[in-house]
Amino acid sequence: MKRSKSAAKAAHAHQQNGHALPSKFAKLFDPEASWDKDQLGDVLHWIRQVLGLVCGLLWGAVPLVGAVWIVLFLLLSSVVIYGYYGHILKIDEEEFGGHAALLQEGLFASFSLFLLAWILVYSLGHF
Repeated sequence: MKRSKSAAKAAHAHQQNGHALPSKFAKLFDPEASWDKDQLGDVLHWIRQVLGLVCGLLWGAVPLVGAVWIVLFLLLSSVVIYGYYGHILKIDEEEFGGHAALLQEGLFASFSLFLLAWILVYSLGHF
């Protein structure tokens, strides 16, 4: 049975040096994996969204109030993102627009989600 060119390309894309490529989840922690700007941006965005939701739910449930907790979230979020791309993936940030571009990826959306979750949980749980 003859394989089409697209099927052959797909099979070749799934193998590298005779080994199957890692799953998409394993790629998240593989410093040898190749990333394009959009893929890395999406991953950083969704890491921030999850972190924003978790922190917002936690801050509201505890209950924490005050600007210091907002600043703590922003610092925590930035440290997690920097640690991920700088120490886990070990990518060259200049290929992706520098630290500023990577550190602000998904920042405002996650900050909004964080505030929404924090305010809702705090208001519904403590009033």
